[in-house]
Amino acid sequence: MDDDDTIERAARARRGTPFLNTDQAAAYLALSSRLLKKLRMKGEGPVFRRHSRDVQYHIDDLDSWSRDHSERESRHARR
Repeated sequence: MDDDDTIERAARARRGTPFLNTDQAAAYLALSSRLLKKLRMKGEGPVFRRHSRDVQYHIDDLDSWSRDHSERESRHARR
């Protein structure tokens, strides 16, 4: 699956539901799915939910994590 297709799927998903799967959430955050999975396993990624067997990310949680992550990075860069 190419990045453009993944981004389009994430955009379509956002219109229909606030929940994205791992691939869609990774595209939304401009990360690789592999990195997002690693962050999840280490407890360092965005809040996620399990709906049955599926991992789902809420758009609001992705936006919040992105904002918090950006602010932390900016503060560290200023030191």
